[in-house]
Amino acid sequence: MADKPLTSTRALVERLDANQELWRFEAEIDPNLELAEVQRLVSAKKGPAILFTKVKGTKFPVATNLYGSTRRMDLAFGDRPKRFIEELAQTALNLMPPTPKKLWAARGLALEGIKVGLKNKSTGPVLAGKIEPVDLTQLPQLKSWPEDGGPFVTLPLVYTQSPKTGKGNLGMYRIQLFDQTTTGMHIQIHRGGGYHLHEAEGLNQPLPARIFVGGPPALTLAAVAPLPEDIPELVFASLLMGQRLEVGTLDSLKIRMALEADFMISGLIPPHQRRPEGPFGDHYGYYSLQHDYPFLQVQSLHHRKDAIWPATVVGRPPQEDHYIAEYLQELLEPLFPLVMHQIKKVWAFEESGVHSLAGALVKNRYPKEAFTAALRILSEGQLSLTKFLLVTDQEVNVKDFRALITKILERADLRTDLFVLSNIAQDTLDYTGPKVNEGSKAILMGLGEKKRELAPHWEGPFVEPRLLAAHLFCPGVLCVGGVPYDQAQDLGAKLALEPSIQGFSWVVLLDDPKAAAQSNEDFVWHCFTRFEPAADLYGAQRVERFHVGIEGPLVIDARMKPWYPKALTPDPEVAARVQEKWGQEIDRVCKG
Repeated sequence: MADKPLTSTRALVERLDANQELWRFEAEIDPNLELAEVQRLVSAKKGPAILFTKVKGTKFPVATNLYGSTRRMDLAFGDRPKRFIEELAQTALNLMPPTPKKLWAARGLALEGIKVGLKNKSTGPVLAGKIEPVDLTQLPQLKSWPEDGGPFVTLPLVYTQSPKTGKGNLGMYRIQLFDQTTTGMHIQIHRGGGYHLHEAEGLNQPLPARIFVGGPPALTLAAVAPLPEDIPELVFASLLMGQRLEVGTLDSLKIRMALEADFMISGLIPPHQRRPEGPFGDHYGYYSLQHDYPFLQVQSLHHRKDAIWPATVVGRPPQEDHYIAEYLQELLEPLFPLVMHQIKKVWAFEESGVHSLAGALVKNRYPKEAFTAALRILSEGQLSLTKFLLVTDQEVNVKDFRALITKILERADLRTDLFVLSNIAQDTLDYTGPKVNEGSKAILMGLGEKKRELAPHWEGPFVEPRLLAAHLFCPGVLCVGGVPYDQAQDLGAKLALEPSIQGFSWVVLLDDPKAAAQSNEDFVWHCFTRFEPAADLYGAQRVERFHVGIEGPLVIDARMKPWYPKALTPDPEVAARVQEKWGQEIDRVCKG
């Protein structure tokens, strides 16, 4: 467990090393694909964090897989943040009306709260080193996947402030390193930094921005945490640390510096200017394509004297970020009933790329109260990006997809309990919609008493010859193989009419049904990252009271479509070279 708050990447590396959770990789390695391939192999084998001490083209060591296990998350943060938030939530529920006894019982929480906040300083560790003139090529030039558009910063902490109110936002928006003085700025309009840029462009002025890399691990978690909009990320980082976060406003940009960061890249985002950014192998497990995005004109580049460059490699889940996502959801779980009173539990499935699928346990005290709870979830921060939301009022482990979908399908009436919200915004990184940022959402509710037994097996056969095989995922849920989409675009509609599936509730048309049926993780990834509700749901439609329902099974066409980006695969030559050079050493380290 964590002993004291960590304030730098080096401090985290040393703690992991002291607990036999670090591999010091001493051989020289190329940041162009080689380093990422080593990281992927170690992560897949559930191996340790890695410190690459000799990275070609840079003097800075690179650390990866720092958060790639439950134990390493515990070593980084301990149980103090969880205990604090649980106590905070319990106190908020029980304090009203306040009494002297209740206030006295909460004194420990008040003392902890005094430690939380920002501490303004006139200098800090990140200002100890400066690269002049600015030269971003001296930083590690990490390229993770063969078709990436160039090197990227993969754990960037982007800080901006509202030009109107001064309110700050810390977010993780990928950063492409274009040249010595320019980076991409993949700020998405539905995130805090996107709002700030929108305001700045409305005023026709540049937006000051800083990119922090490393520093207190709490900064990294705060940047990706699904916080309610009114909770500042820097304050949340302080809460995770258990002490005040050192900041300063010390240059002409007039926005805060995180003074304990390992690196700080500072500059201006010019208004109304864009340039091509990407492609990039993303956490959905596919490439996100090249699009025009804002960029940062860098004015200064600072670093700690003992700086270590933290990095990660994203791809098809689960990767290292799986453990970050799960830790944050479990950490914040006690707060959801406070801000969303009808919700008992909610869980975003990281296996789907986080935003493609979520499940919720809600209250349903009057007819379809659960629907209002679902709408509340879809209006809350990062949860608003959810594409498919599964909702029940029955006690179930919402983290277990099989258990959740079973509970819902035993109760759902597809004529009335399926809602498709068409022609709305969709996550920027989800390419299943008709255009970037456009798509649809779906809500499926399974409420009340159990209504049916689910089909335990498929008896076949198919009438349609283009349907190739079927594999049972769980009772009521069938994975069906078919010819590729470009050979049979109508196959989803044909499948819905097949006599042999009529006893099932949920049928998915896939390119590889056997792979999808192997596990929760495989099913969620193969299914939910490959369809858009308004375009790819099929069934015998029934319209009543202006609501489209389904008679019989719900069919989902989750085959790869021609406009979808490619799934990520390593460069075979690089993979072979890494295996030849270090394969045995990787096996040894991961077994140890």
